[in-house]
Amino acid sequence: MNDAMRNAQANRTNRTTWLSEARADIAAWAEIMPRDADGATIDWDWVAGLDPEHGIGCASDADLEAGAASDVHDLLRRDYAVRDRLEPIIAQCSTAFMTDFDRVLPSYRLARAMAYANRRLNDEILCLIDRGVAEGRWSVSEERRGRATVQVLSATDGDVNGDDALADVRDRTADILDARAERRREQREQRERQRAQRRFGGSAGDARNVPDADSDWRDAYLPGRDVDRVMGIDIETTGIDPARVYVIDAGFEYMNMISPRPETPGDAYRYEEDRYEQGDAFGQARLSFGVPERAARRENRPIAELTGIDVRTRGPQSGLRAFDEWPAAQAGLLRRLTEQPYVAHNATFEHGFFMLNVAGYAEAWRDGLITIIDTLPMSRRWDPGSMPDDDHPHGDNRLDAYAKRQGALSPDQDERHLGLEDAHVMLVAMKHHLAKLRAQGRGPWGPDGRPGVGGKHCRRR
Repeated sequence: MNDAMRNAQANRTNRTTWLSEARADIAAWAEIMPRDADGATIDWDWVAGLDPEHGIGCASDADLEAGAASDVHDLLRRDYAVRDRLEPIIAQCSTAFMTDFDRVLPSYRLARAMAYANRRLNDEILCLIDRGVAEGRWSVSEERRGRATVQVLSATDGDVNGDDALADVRDRTADILDARAERRREQREQRERQRAQRRFGGSAGDARNVPDADSDWRDAYLPGRDVDRVMGIDIETTGIDPARVYVIDAGFEYMNMISPRPETPGDAYRYEEDRYEQGDAFGQARLSFGVPERAARRENRPIAELTGIDVRTRGPQSGLRAFDEWPAAQAGLLRRLTEQPYVAHNATFEHGFFMLNVAGYAEAWRDGLITIIDTLPMSRRWDPGSMPDDDHPHGDNRLDAYAKRQGALSPDQDERHLGLEDAHVMLVAMKHHLAKLRAQGRGPWGPDGRPGVGGKHCRRR
């Protein structure tokens, strides 16, 4: 190992010591959260035995190579068992943290530590699957099943037991998520019946909840009539599950919805493509992040085709840091997210990644220091061009479609799928849309509009 590699390893160790320190919070979490998202009792002693700093998988780097002496089937089975046990715990953390009104939980770092470890465990699982393919143990395909896309292993012709031999290395993600969604649906319906009973009287079985036909939980993210300076942000990731994948690109900029653009020195900002004009935007920034070595071993073709980013070039040799190992980048982003409302399209996506990646974000969110505005419900609620059809039962509310309807993209242009460029067209579309709504007396200026900046935030306690 040369000096540069030793220094890099030392720096990484300094950045990840918090992972071991997070285990000091287990006693508080055990008091607040006895069950996971699937209703199973959590064995917090088992959680305490995990080592998020050094890895929670069963395989060494040598075990990932085709032809290794270890049993790839057994390693994969054991890793799946850990992931299936850990992910429901991570999934329950947000609810437990946000409903801890007595502030027993000191921070969200344990949840972030578990997610950090789970991402790297997921990398190991995928590498073990690749090893099994290389050794002729199985073939693999990706299939959409229920609420998840899963890795489906099929036995090779040489396995006399067929697919039955792979039953204990089956990706159970879809089964777990579908069952969880069904339980939550039943719980939600029960709460609605109870509310209806209190409101209308009668038995819980006979009561009927009568919600506002126009209500939608996303409406909480709509802007108010006084919103002005906002920060638009968009992230690109290696997948959709913040407990399994990595942030690889983030872009943000600012725009005033009412007041004039501030004077800034220097030339106009140059986006990746000349067709993007700065207009009223200012304070642009683009952040590129790396991925761990095991994540960089595998081609991620869908992300490469969507964004143009080949994750195989984002490994440690690239010099780019992983976002969840870069405290300074997290701190800088958090500071900006708390200075004014931030805007995203389908903002729950960004919010979910920030919760499990940005130190201090969950705490700031719980304390009411963050306000989130979402342009997706603006499209759903206030854009007449968003008409339901067979492909889009709630209307076409993709950023690309919304930006074209609001004149932020021309009909022959497409969304770029890079953080800064997407944040830019989103803010331009939002400003155009708000100007139309103001002139028409609709949206924030309509009968149901809100004063103030609007958006969703937690009440301070």
